[in-house]
Amino acid sequence: MMHFNAKTVLAVSLVLLAGCSSLNPFSSKSTRNEPAALVSFKPSMKLSTVWSSSVGKSGTYVFSPALADGKLFAASADGDIMAIDVKSGKTLWRINAGMGLTAGVGSDGNTVVVAGSDGVVLAFDAMNGKKRWKARASSEVLSAPAVGMGMVVLRSLDNRIVAFDAESGTQRWFLQRTTPALTLRAAPGIIITEGNAYVALPGGRVLALALASGIVRWESIIAEPRGATELERIVDVSGAPVITGRDMCAVTYQGRVACGDAVSGTLRWARELSSEAGVGMDERFVFAADERGNVNAFARDNGASIWRNTSLGWRRLSAPVSFGRAVIVGDAQGYLHFLSREEGAMLARVSTDGSAIKTAPIVAGSNLIVQTEAGKLLALTAD
Repeated sequence: MMHFNAKTVLAVSLVLLAGCSSLNPFSSKSTRNEPAALVSFKPSMKLSTVWSSSVGKSGTYVFSPALADGKLFAASADGDIMAIDVKSGKTLWRINAGMGLTAGVGSDGNTVVVAGSDGVVLAFDAMNGKKRWKARASSEVLSAPAVGMGMVVLRSLDNRIVAFDAESGTQRWFLQRTTPALTLRAAPGIIITEGNAYVALPGGRVLALALASGIVRWESIIAEPRGATELERIVDVSGAPVITGRDMCAVTYQGRVACGDAVSGTLRWARELSSEAGVGMDERFVFAADERGNVNAFARDNGASIWRNTSLGWRRLSAPVSFGRAVIVGDAQGYLHFLSREEGAMLARVSTDGSAIKTAPIVAGSNLIVQTEAGKLLALTAD
Protein backbone atom coordinates (compact mmCIF):
# COMPACT_ATOMS: atom_id res chain seq x y z
CA MET A 1 0.00 0.00 0.00
CA MET A 2 1.22 3.52 -0.77
CA HIS A 3 2.47 5.40 2.32
CA PHE A 4 1.39 9.00 2.93
CA ASN A 5 2.94 11.54 5.23
CA ALA A 6 0.79 13.55 7.64
CA LYS A 7 0.59 16.63 5.40
CA THR A 8 -0.56 14.53 2.46
CA VAL A 9 -3.29 12.81 4.48
CA LEU A 10 -4.50 16.15 5.85
CA ALA A 11 -4.62 17.66 2.36
CA VAL A 12 -6.57 14.68 1.05
CA SER A 13 -9.01 14.90 3.94
CA LEU A 14 -9.68 18.55 3.14
CA VAL A 15 -10.32 18.05 -0.56
CA LEU A 16 -12.60 15.09 0.16
CA LEU A 17 -14.89 17.48 1.97
CA ALA A 18 -15.41 19.28 -1.33
CA GLY A 19 -16.06 16.13 -3.41
CA CYS A 20 -14.01 13.89 -5.66
CA SER A 21 -10.28 14.47 -5.98
CA SER A 22 -7.11 12.77 -7.14
CA LEU A 23 -3.64 11.85 -5.93
CA ASN A 24 -0.49 12.00 -8.03
CA PRO A 25 1.19 8.57 -7.90
CA PHE A 26 4.47 10.06 -9.19
CA SER A 27 4.77 12.59 -6.37
CA SER A 28 7.97 12.18 -4.35
CA LYS A 29 5.93 12.92 -1.23
CA SER A 30 3.72 9.87 -1.73
CA THR A 31 6.23 7.46 -0.19
CA ARG A 32 8.87 7.65 2.53
CA ASN A 33 10.76 4.58 1.31
CA GLU A 34 14.20 5.17 -0.15
CA PRO A 35 14.91 3.50 -3.51
CA ALA A 36 17.08 0.41 -3.29
CA ALA A 37 20.75 0.90 -4.13
CA LEU A 38 21.75 -0.62 -7.45
CA VAL A 39 23.93 -3.69 -7.06
CA SER A 40 26.79 -4.24 -9.49
CA PHE A 41 26.66 -7.33 -11.70
CA LYS A 42 28.33 -8.67 -14.82
CA PRO A 43 26.07 -7.86 -17.80
CA SER A 44 25.19 -10.78 -20.04
CA MET A 45 23.39 -8.68 -22.63
CA LYS A 46 25.14 -6.04 -24.72
CA LEU A 47 23.21 -2.93 -25.79
CA SER A 48 24.13 -0.04 -28.03
CA THR A 49 22.54 3.31 -28.86
CA VAL A 50 21.04 3.58 -32.34
CA TRP A 51 20.02 7.23 -32.05
CA SER A 52 18.92 9.85 -29.56
CA SER A 53 16.88 13.03 -29.73
CA SER A 54 15.00 15.42 -27.44
CA VAL A 55 11.42 16.66 -27.48
CA GLY A 56 11.19 18.64 -24.22
CA LYS A 57 10.16 18.07 -20.63
CA SER A 58 7.01 16.28 -19.48
CA GLY A 59 6.70 18.32 -16.29
CA THR A 60 4.07 16.86 -13.98
CA TYR A 61 2.36 15.04 -16.86
CA VAL A 62 2.95 11.66 -18.46
CA PHE A 63 3.90 11.59 -22.15
CA SER A 64 4.51 8.48 -24.20
CA PRO A 65 5.61 8.40 -27.85
CA ALA A 66 3.43 6.75 -30.49
CA LEU A 67 4.77 4.47 -33.22
CA ALA A 68 3.00 4.21 -36.59
CA ASP A 69 4.07 3.58 -40.19
CA GLY A 70 7.78 3.74 -39.45
CA LYS A 71 7.48 7.08 -37.64
CA LEU A 72 7.73 7.96 -33.98
CA PHE A 73 5.63 10.85 -32.70
CA ALA A 74 6.48 12.52 -29.40
CA ALA A 75 5.35 15.59 -27.45
CA SER A 76 6.23 17.69 -24.40
CA ALA A 77 4.39 19.74 -21.78
CA ASP A 78 5.58 22.97 -23.42
CA GLY A 79 3.66 22.11 -26.59
CA ASP A 80 6.44 20.79 -28.81
CA ILE A 81 5.45 17.91 -31.10
CA MET A 82 7.82 16.08 -33.40
CA ALA A 83 7.94 13.23 -35.89
CA ILE A 84 11.05 11.06 -36.15
CA ASP A 85 12.08 8.40 -38.63
CA VAL A 86 12.19 5.39 -36.32
CA LYS A 87 15.16 3.71 -38.03
CA SER A 88 17.53 6.66 -38.43
CA GLY A 89 16.33 9.03 -35.70
CA LYS A 90 16.09 11.85 -38.26
CA THR A 91 13.60 14.58 -37.35
CA LEU A 92 10.93 14.71 -40.07
CA TRP A 93 9.09 17.72 -38.68
CA ARG A 94 8.75 19.69 -35.46
CA ILE A 95 6.02 22.14 -34.47
CA ASN A 96 4.64 23.85 -31.39
CA ALA A 97 0.97 23.45 -30.54
CA GLY A 98 0.72 27.02 -29.28
CA MET A 99 -0.33 25.91 -25.80
CA GLY A 100 0.81 23.67 -22.99
CA LEU A 101 0.01 19.99 -23.36
CA THR A 102 -1.23 17.51 -20.76
CA ALA A 103 -1.27 14.21 -22.66
CA GLY A 104 -0.08 12.50 -25.82
CA VAL A 105 0.69 11.12 -28.22
CA GLY A 106 -1.87 9.10 -30.16
CA SER A 107 -1.44 8.29 -33.85
CA ASP A 108 -2.49 5.82 -36.54
CA GLY A 109 0.14 7.06 -39.01
CA ASN A 110 -2.27 9.53 -40.63
CA THR A 111 -3.40 11.67 -37.71
CA VAL A 112 -1.44 12.77 -34.63
CA VAL A 113 -3.50 13.75 -31.58
CA VAL A 114 -2.55 15.40 -28.29
CA ALA A 115 -4.45 16.98 -25.40
CA GLY A 116 -3.87 20.55 -24.29
CA SER A 117 -4.81 22.93 -21.53
CA ASP A 118 -8.42 22.95 -20.29
CA GLY A 119 -9.31 19.78 -22.20
CA VAL A 120 -8.45 21.08 -25.67
CA VAL A 121 -7.90 18.28 -28.19
CA LEU A 122 -5.59 18.99 -31.14
CA ALA A 123 -5.11 16.89 -34.27
CA PHE A 124 -2.32 17.25 -36.84
CA ASP A 125 -1.42 15.69 -40.17
CA ALA A 126 1.15 12.94 -39.59
CA MET A 127 2.99 13.73 -42.83
CA ASN A 128 3.82 17.38 -42.21
CA GLY A 129 2.51 18.42 -38.78
CA LYS A 130 -0.14 20.72 -40.26
CA LYS A 131 -3.03 21.34 -37.88
CA ARG A 132 -6.24 19.55 -38.88
CA TRP A 133 -8.78 20.32 -36.21
CA LYS A 134 -9.39 21.43 -32.65
CA ALA A 135 -12.04 20.12 -30.26
CA ARG A 136 -12.66 20.19 -26.54
CA ALA A 137 -13.18 17.53 -23.91
CA SER A 138 -15.37 18.15 -20.87
CA SER A 139 -12.37 18.45 -18.51
CA GLU A 140 -8.60 17.93 -18.32
CA VAL A 141 -7.19 14.96 -20.23
CA LEU A 142 -4.26 13.06 -18.70
CA SER A 143 -4.21 9.90 -20.87
CA ALA A 144 -2.90 9.79 -24.42
CA PRO A 145 -5.77 9.76 -26.95
CA ALA A 146 -6.19 6.47 -28.81
CA VAL A 147 -6.32 6.78 -32.60
CA GLY A 148 -7.43 4.01 -34.93
CA MET A 149 -9.96 2.93 -37.55
CA GLY A 150 -10.86 6.54 -38.32
CA MET A 151 -11.66 7.44 -34.72
CA VAL A 152 -10.03 9.30 -31.82
CA VAL A 153 -11.09 8.11 -28.37
CA LEU A 154 -10.11 9.77 -25.10
CA ARG A 155 -11.09 9.90 -21.47
CA SER A 156 -11.14 13.11 -19.44
CA LEU A 157 -10.58 13.49 -15.71
CA ASP A 158 -14.33 13.66 -15.00
CA ASN A 159 -14.58 10.08 -16.37
CA ARG A 160 -16.25 11.00 -19.65
CA ILE A 161 -15.20 8.93 -22.66
CA VAL A 162 -15.64 10.67 -26.00
CA ALA A 163 -14.97 9.72 -29.62
CA PHE A 164 -14.17 12.13 -32.46
CA ASP A 165 -13.93 11.55 -36.18
CA ALA A 166 -10.20 11.42 -36.95
CA GLU A 167 -10.54 13.43 -40.18
CA SER A 168 -12.93 16.20 -39.14
CA GLY A 169 -12.92 16.29 -35.34
CA THR A 170 -16.70 15.89 -35.24
CA GLN A 171 -17.88 14.27 -32.03
CA ARG A 172 -19.30 10.83 -32.78
CA TRP A 173 -20.39 9.65 -29.34
CA PHE A 174 -19.70 9.97 -25.62
CA LEU A 175 -20.22 7.93 -22.48
CA GLN A 176 -20.29 9.35 -18.94
CA ARG A 177 -19.17 7.13 -16.07
CA THR A 178 -19.35 7.82 -12.32
CA THR A 179 -16.07 8.93 -10.76
CA PRO A 180 -15.04 7.50 -7.36
CA ALA A 181 -14.65 9.97 -4.49
CA LEU A 182 -10.86 9.71 -4.64
CA THR A 183 -8.71 8.56 -7.56
CA LEU A 184 -5.07 8.56 -8.59
CA ARG A 185 -4.07 11.52 -10.74
CA ALA A 186 -2.73 9.13 -13.32
CA ALA A 187 -3.14 8.16 -16.95
CA PRO A 188 -5.15 4.94 -17.36
CA GLY A 189 -5.03 4.22 -21.07
CA ILE A 190 -7.17 3.19 -24.02
CA ILE A 191 -6.48 0.53 -26.64
CA ILE A 192 -8.23 0.37 -30.04
CA THR A 193 -8.32 -3.02 -31.74
CA GLU A 194 -10.76 -5.33 -33.54
CA GLY A 195 -13.45 -2.65 -33.77
CA ASN A 196 -13.47 -1.97 -30.04
CA ALA A 197 -12.04 0.60 -27.65
CA TYR A 198 -10.81 -0.95 -24.41
CA VAL A 199 -10.82 1.72 -21.70
CA ALA A 200 -9.10 1.51 -18.31
CA LEU A 201 -11.06 3.28 -15.58
CA PRO A 202 -10.84 4.36 -11.95
CA GLY A 203 -12.64 1.99 -9.60
CA GLY A 204 -10.99 -1.15 -10.97
CA ARG A 205 -12.98 -1.45 -14.20
CA VAL A 206 -12.13 -2.06 -17.85
CA LEU A 207 -14.76 -1.23 -20.48
CA ALA A 208 -15.00 -2.64 -23.99
CA LEU A 209 -16.90 -0.19 -26.23
CA ALA A 210 -18.02 -0.65 -29.82
CA LEU A 211 -15.82 1.84 -31.65
CA ALA A 212 -18.50 2.88 -34.15
CA SER A 213 -21.24 3.62 -31.60
CA GLY A 214 -19.85 3.69 -28.07
CA ILE A 215 -22.19 0.88 -27.03
CA VAL A 216 -20.83 -1.05 -24.03
CA ARG A 217 -19.94 -4.58 -25.10
CA TRP A 218 -18.84 -5.60 -21.62
CA GLU A 219 -17.54 -4.26 -18.33
CA SER A 220 -14.94 -6.30 -16.47
CA ILE A 221 -14.18 -5.86 -12.78
CA ILE A 222 -10.43 -6.23 -12.29
CA ALA A 223 -10.62 -5.39 -8.58
CA GLU A 224 -13.26 -4.26 -6.09
CA PRO A 225 -12.65 -1.39 -3.63
CA ARG A 226 -11.84 -2.57 -0.10
CA GLY A 227 -11.13 -0.83 3.18
CA ALA A 228 -12.71 1.62 5.59
CA THR A 229 -11.30 4.87 4.17
CA GLU A 230 -11.35 6.44 0.71
CA LEU A 231 -7.56 6.08 0.54
CA GLU A 232 -7.79 2.35 1.18
CA ARG A 233 -10.57 1.98 -1.40
CA ILE A 234 -8.61 3.34 -4.38
CA VAL A 235 -8.38 0.53 -6.96
CA ASP A 236 -7.82 2.48 -10.17
CA VAL A 237 -6.66 0.52 -13.21
CA SER A 238 -3.01 1.46 -13.84
CA GLY A 239 -1.73 2.17 -17.34
CA ALA A 240 -3.49 0.71 -20.36
CA PRO A 241 -4.96 -2.77 -20.64
CA VAL A 242 -2.95 -5.03 -22.93
CA ILE A 243 -4.63 -7.02 -25.70
CA THR A 244 -2.98 -9.93 -27.50
CA GLY A 245 -5.19 -12.23 -29.53
CA ARG A 246 -8.21 -12.99 -27.37
CA ASP A 247 -6.38 -12.22 -24.14
CA MET A 248 -6.94 -8.98 -22.21
CA CYS A 249 -4.87 -8.23 -19.10
CA ALA A 250 -4.88 -5.30 -16.68
CA VAL A 251 -3.67 -4.35 -13.21
CA THR A 252 -4.91 -1.98 -10.52
CA TYR A 253 -3.48 -0.01 -7.66
CA GLN A 254 -4.27 -1.74 -4.33
CA GLY A 255 -6.02 -4.56 -6.13
CA ARG A 256 -5.16 -7.31 -8.58
CA VAL A 257 -3.52 -8.23 -11.84
CA ALA A 258 -5.97 -10.19 -13.98
CA CYS A 259 -6.39 -11.66 -17.45
CA GLY A 260 -9.51 -12.69 -19.33
CA ASP A 261 -11.29 -13.01 -22.64
CA ALA A 262 -11.13 -9.83 -24.75
CA VAL A 263 -14.34 -10.82 -26.56
CA SER A 264 -16.56 -11.48 -23.52
CA GLY A 265 -14.69 -9.73 -20.70
CA THR A 266 -14.83 -12.88 -18.55
CA LEU A 267 -11.78 -13.10 -16.30
CA ARG A 268 -9.77 -16.31 -16.45
CA TRP A 269 -7.47 -15.61 -13.49
CA ALA A 270 -6.55 -12.88 -11.01
CA ARG A 271 -3.76 -12.44 -8.48
CA GLU A 272 -3.36 -9.96 -5.61
CA LEU A 273 -1.02 -7.13 -6.65
CA SER A 274 -0.80 -3.35 -6.42
CA SER A 275 0.75 -1.41 -9.29
CA GLU A 276 0.86 2.25 -10.28
CA ALA A 277 2.30 1.56 -13.74
CA GLY A 278 0.55 -1.14 -15.78
CA VAL A 279 1.22 -4.57 -17.27
CA GLY A 280 3.19 -6.10 -20.11
CA MET A 281 2.47 -9.31 -21.99
CA ASP A 282 4.10 -11.58 -24.55
CA GLU A 283 3.22 -14.99 -25.98
CA ARG A 284 3.92 -16.81 -22.70
CA PHE A 285 4.02 -14.39 -19.79
CA VAL A 286 2.30 -11.45 -18.13
CA PHE A 287 4.63 -9.00 -16.37
CA ALA A 288 3.81 -6.44 -13.68
CA ALA A 289 5.95 -4.17 -11.50
CA ASP A 290 4.27 -3.67 -8.14
CA GLU A 291 4.30 -0.46 -6.11
CA ARG A 292 7.15 -1.75 -3.93
CA GLY A 293 9.43 -2.18 -6.93
CA ASN A 294 9.16 -5.94 -7.33
CA VAL A 295 8.94 -7.22 -10.91
CA ASN A 296 6.63 -10.21 -11.28
CA ALA A 297 6.12 -12.71 -14.09
CA PHE A 298 2.96 -14.83 -14.37
CA ALA A 299 1.97 -17.59 -16.77
CA ARG A 300 -0.32 -16.03 -19.35
CA ASP A 301 -2.68 -19.01 -19.51
CA ASN A 302 -3.36 -19.60 -15.81
CA GLY A 303 -1.67 -16.85 -13.76
CA ALA A 304 0.82 -19.15 -12.07
CA SER A 305 3.75 -17.24 -10.54
CA ILE A 306 6.89 -17.84 -12.64
CA TRP A 307 9.41 -15.55 -10.95
CA ARG A 308 9.76 -12.40 -8.85
CA ASN A 309 12.70 -10.00 -8.85
CA THR A 310 13.02 -7.98 -5.62
CA SER A 311 16.26 -6.10 -6.32
CA LEU A 312 14.63 -2.84 -7.50
CA GLY A 313 12.69 -1.98 -4.35
CA TRP A 314 10.89 1.39 -4.27
CA ARG A 315 12.51 2.59 -7.51
CA ARG A 316 9.14 3.72 -9.00
CA LEU A 317 9.16 1.35 -11.95
CA SER A 318 7.43 1.77 -15.29
CA ALA A 319 5.19 -0.84 -16.85
CA PRO A 320 7.31 -3.71 -18.19
CA VAL A 321 7.79 -4.60 -21.85
CA SER A 322 9.03 -7.85 -23.36
CA PHE A 323 12.00 -7.44 -25.74
CA GLY A 324 13.68 -10.56 -27.10
CA ARG A 325 15.05 -12.58 -24.20
CA ALA A 326 14.55 -9.71 -21.79
CA VAL A 327 11.76 -7.87 -20.02
CA ILE A 328 12.53 -4.19 -19.42
CA VAL A 329 11.40 -1.66 -16.82
CA GLY A 330 12.44 1.96 -16.40
CA ASP A 331 12.79 3.69 -13.04
CA ALA A 332 12.52 7.13 -11.44
CA GLN A 333 16.27 7.77 -11.75
CA GLY A 334 16.36 7.19 -15.50
CA TYR A 335 17.73 3.65 -15.54
CA LEU A 336 16.50 0.90 -17.85
CA HIS A 337 16.73 -2.54 -16.27
CA PHE A 338 16.89 -5.62 -18.50
CA LEU A 339 15.76 -8.81 -16.76
CA SER A 340 15.65 -12.35 -18.11
CA ARG A 341 12.09 -13.00 -19.25
CA GLU A 342 12.47 -16.68 -18.33
CA GLU A 343 14.05 -16.36 -14.87
CA GLY A 344 14.00 -12.70 -13.79
CA ALA A 345 17.77 -12.42 -13.34
CA MET A 346 19.39 -9.09 -14.20
CA LEU A 347 20.91 -9.10 -17.70
CA ALA A 348 21.88 -5.47 -18.28
CA ARG A 349 21.35 -1.90 -17.09
CA VAL A 350 21.39 1.34 -19.12
CA SER A 351 21.49 4.88 -17.73
CA THR A 352 19.66 7.57 -19.71
CA ASP A 353 19.60 11.17 -18.46
CA GLY A 354 18.81 10.78 -14.76
CA SER A 355 15.14 11.77 -15.08
CA ALA A 356 12.19 9.45 -14.47
CA ILE A 357 10.97 6.93 -17.02
CA LYS A 358 7.23 6.86 -16.35
CA THR A 359 5.91 4.84 -19.29
CA ALA A 360 6.86 1.51 -20.78
CA PRO A 361 9.49 1.58 -23.52
CA ILE A 362 8.25 0.88 -27.06
CA VAL A 363 9.48 -2.03 -29.18
CA ALA A 364 10.09 -0.99 -32.80
CA GLY A 365 11.45 -4.00 -34.67
CA SER A 366 14.94 -4.64 -33.32
CA ASN A 367 14.99 -1.32 -31.45
CA LEU A 368 13.75 -0.33 -28.02
CA ILE A 369 12.62 3.29 -27.66
CA VAL A 370 12.14 5.23 -24.43
CA GLN A 371 11.08 8.78 -23.53
CA THR A 372 12.29 10.26 -20.24
CA GLU A 373 10.66 12.92 -18.09
CA ALA A 374 13.32 15.42 -19.23
CA GLY A 375 12.35 14.73 -22.84
CA LYS A 376 15.17 12.53 -24.06
CA LEU A 377 14.22 10.03 -26.77
CA LEU A 378 16.57 7.10 -26.95
CA ALA A 379 16.64 4.10 -29.31
CA LEU A 380 18.63 1.06 -28.22
CA THR A 381 19.36 -2.28 -29.82
CA ALA A 382 20.70 -5.55 -28.44
CA ASP A 383 23.92 -6.73 -30.08
